[in-house]
Amino acid sequence: MNTHLKITMPQKRIMVVCMSLLALTAGAAPGEAAPIPSTAQASVADGQRSFDWEIGTWRSHVRVLANPLSESPDEWLGFEGTSVVRPLMGGRSNVVEFNVQGATGRIEALNLRLYEPQADRWSLTFVNMRDGLLTPAVYGGFHDGVGEFYGDDQLDGRPIKVRFLIVRQGPDKARFEQAFSDDGGETWETNWIVVDKRI
Repeated sequence: MNTHLKITMPQKRIMVVCMSLLALTAGAAPGEAAPIPSTAQASVADGQRSFDWEIGTWRSHVRVLANPLSESPDEWLGFEGTSVVRPLMGGRSNVVEFNVQGATGRIEALNLRLYEPQADRWSLTFVNMRDGLLTPAVYGGFHDGVGEFYGDDQLDGRPIKVRFLIVRQGPDKARFEQAFSDDGGETWETNWIVVDKRI
């Protein structure tokens, strides 16, 4: 995955984690969601409305595991900033603008989310603004109030599985977690935790 910050080596590994996870780190402010005509609402699948609650601006508190899937002791790094989510194409897609910083650097990125009506699922694709490269998408949707998204990627040249979870904790708070697996999904290591609060 070509999503590393060009700073120190630990920060490069952090960016691998950060870039994969951005797909999930975003939020919404009241009154900013684009209204959908009632006739259109009746004709769209429920899944297409899954991210409507996120449209707007949120304060993001980020914790990143510096060296995921390694033998090194766990070192968690902190970042804070904002996530802004804007609807596109009448709610069939949205874009996340992500901007956080901490003692170890800054993360600026975009995430494009697209709804696939035939499969009633979403794809989440991340782009690091530093290099302009897209990461492989993750796919999924919401079930029983929890968003689950899965995909394949690489970490230091080896294949891994990626899992994103989104848990709404009320109208003004949400938690996002990313985990990697290098054993085909048998075990998972969480490497990114974000708590978003509505601004």
